[in-house]
Amino acid sequence: MFVTLSKSQWWPIFNWIPELLGLIMDWIFKFLTMIGIPNVGLTIILLTIVLYLLMTPLQISQQRFTKLNGLMSPEIKKIQAKYKGKKDTASQQAMTQEIQAVYSKYGVSQMGSCIQLLITLPVMFALYQVIYRVPGYISLIGQNLRTVAENSAFVNFLKDFAVTTKDALLTSTLGDATTEKVMDTVYRLNTAQWNALMEASKGQSFEGALANVHDYIGSVTNFLGLNISDSPMNIITTGWASGAFLMILVAILFPVLAWATQYYTLKLTSAANSADVPGSMQTMNKIMPIISAVFTLSLPTGIGIYLIIGAVVRAVQMIIINKKLDKETIEDIMKKAQEKEDKKRAKRGLPPQKITNMAQTSTKSLESQNQPTERKLSKAEEMQQRMKDSSDSYEKNKKAGSGSLAQKANMVSQYNERNEKKKK
Repeated sequence: MFVTLSKSQWWPIFNWIPELLGLIMDWIFKFLTMIGIPNVGLTIILLTIVLYLLMTPLQISQQRFTKLNGLMSPEIKKIQAKYKGKKDTASQQAMTQEIQAVYSKYGVSQMGSCIQLLITLPVMFALYQVIYRVPGYISLIGQNLRTVAENSAFVNFLKDFAVTTKDALLTSTLGDATTEKVMDTVYRLNTAQWNALMEASKGQSFEGALANVHDYIGSVTNFLGLNISDSPMNIITTGWASGAFLMILVAILFPVLAWATQYYTLKLTSAANSADVPGSMQTMNKIMPIISAVFTLSLPTGIGIYLIIGAVVRAVQMIIINKKLDKETIEDIMKKAQEKEDKKRAKRGLPPQKITNMAQTSTKSLESQNQPTERKLSKAEEMQQRMKDSSDSYEKNKKAGSGSLAQKANMVSQYNERNEKKKK
């Protein structure tokens, strides 16, 4: 169990990312409060939608790369096949140039998909941190929790409560009970812990303040009847003990939806790529939805909401973007690639160049490199033919007899044949 803090401390260089996402989340929650529906679950949904909308250009670029990869793959494999077995520097450089020509022809970068991952992954991890540490980023919730987190009598009571109930998680969290840690701890209490805490606090000086916090946190963290700070697994366990079967059904829906939405999104990605999907990628496409389901089952429900909504938004984006990309013809793609290359060359002070001919030029270069090998094969075949001719001539002369007219006729015929071959 890691030490909880009200804000993420894991990002020494990229701390501005969760700060920015937390600011957006705070604005959304304040807006929902203004219209009378303050809810963390709904805030997470809207934040996820806003974030994916902001990343739409990256999504378009990623899907275009996936689609074009299906067109480029056969050409690249053909080039690699031509250079198979050639390990010399010149051949390797020529192969690299030809492959780069193919990428240029379609207007994509060899590092395109990697760059997109380098941008999207930190954002996704930052969003996870913001959702996991809500009190540090949603100011209204933080202010409410401070009313008890800064009360020394309550803090001491909470420490004793953790020891009395033998709750190892609470005990480890409250080892150094700073205000931020107490805020995080109270916010993440599950339904069973809240009930036990409220029962134990009766008659305490902070009972009224704690009751107000309980009512407020309970209302803003309630989503479809579930406490989003609680995990579906814990909700299922406690629900089974209390006979709350409807709650169990809702809790089970979360990991099931996480699996289904992730599976459908990956299926859309595979369908957009007409190239052969490697076996390792096919295995990953089967494993990832299961991993999403396991995470959703074991982590707070708020994380599950993010995973499910994120997959749904991506799927909708992919369907819309793929319809747009399907309308693009190869000619349109080539034209855009040509314009893109011309702009790059113009910046370097170079004249426009037909990149559609680059791969053809490289192919011709490759064929010229292969010509010496072909000539050697022709000479070997010619030598074998000469040896065969000599052997046949010897047998003819032997049968004709030494000094006979037939032998002399054979010798003249052979002489003429050799001269004809030399002329050719």
